[in-house]
Amino acid sequence: MGEVEVLIVGVGGQGIVLAGRILGLAASLEGKYVAQTQSYGARVRGTPVWSGVIISDKRINYPFVRRCDVLVALNPDALRENLPLLREGGVLLVDTSLVEAPSGVRADVHGVEATRVAERRIGSKLYANMVMLGALTAITNLVKVDAMERAIRETLTEDEERNVRAFRAGLELAR
Repeated sequence: MGEVEVLIVGVGGQGIVLAGRILGLAASLEGKYVAQTQSYGARVRGTPVWSGVIISDKRINYPFVRRCDVLVALNPDALRENLPLLREGGVLLVDTSLVEAPSGVRADVHGVEATRVAERRIGSKLYANMVMLGALTAITNLVKVDAMERAIRETLTEDEERNVRAFRAGLELAR
C-alpha cells in the first residue's frame, strides 16, 4: 500500500472533520499508521472545512496532506480550491447532489449522489458524509468495511445505526 493521502473537503455542517476522524480510526483499527489533521473556520456552518488523513504501512514523517491521492468533495468551492492538490491518476469523489463533477481531470472521477441518497434513504442530508465514506471504502479499498463500521460505532455512540445505514448506502452506490 505504501502511503496514501486523503483529503475530504466541504463546508462547516457537512461532517467533514467527523468523516476524517472515522476514516483515520478505521485505518488504525487495522494496524496501519495514521495522521489526521483538519481545519475549519470560526463560524460553525458554511465556512470552508477540510480533513486530511494519511494512511501508511510505515511511520508517517509529515502529518499534513501535500498532494492527495484521494480527494472527496462535498462543496463546489472546496472542490475548485483543492483540485490542484490531487495527484495525476488519483481518485476524485464528488457529491453530485451539490457539486458538478469536473471534466478533463486526469484522475479516476466518481460522482456520488450522497446528499440525495442521505435525504431519501436515511431521512436527512446530515448523513451525506457517511454515504461518501461508504463510496470511498468501496472504490478505494483503503480500509475494510468491518473496520469502517466499527469506527462509526465507536465514534458515534448516539444514532450509530442511521450512520451505519448511510455508510452501507454509499457502499451500494459505489458497487
